[in-house]
Amino acid sequence: MAQEQDAKMLKVVLVIYAVVSVVYGLGFLFVPGVLVNMGGGNPVDFYELRWSGGVIIALVIGALLVVRNPAKQGALVTTLALASSLAGLAKLYSVLAHEYSGATWFVTLPAVILLLISALLWWSRRRAKEIL
Repeated sequence: MAQEQDAKMLKVVLVIYAVVSVVYGLGFLFVPGVLVNMGGGNPVDFYELRWSGGVIIALVIGALLVVRNPAKQGALVTTLALASSLAGLAKLYSVLAHEYSGATWFVTLPAVILLLISALLWWSRRRAKEIL
């Protein structure tokens, strides 16, 4: 029964990860200019952003595959948690170092979201370690 609850929590966290990531992934893959304009930052060549959209979408697909069958998928869950941690820390560093030209909220909000998702992924991974 506890394993079932832990697996359910992991699945919920992975779906949250997927929803947030698909927004950024599709944005960077198909309309990077919209994201740049929303943030008010300096113009950037879109080829610098599109590839990351593809990577993010691939991670979303991986997360959804784990939701379908989480058994023995610990390596992928760890990868997703690590990716969220590193991306969140990188964005937080950029905020603290003032490495952006646009709106502060546009850099800070994703940093906070990524770090929260990261914490949830690490926590749910630990709870579901018996099935992973």
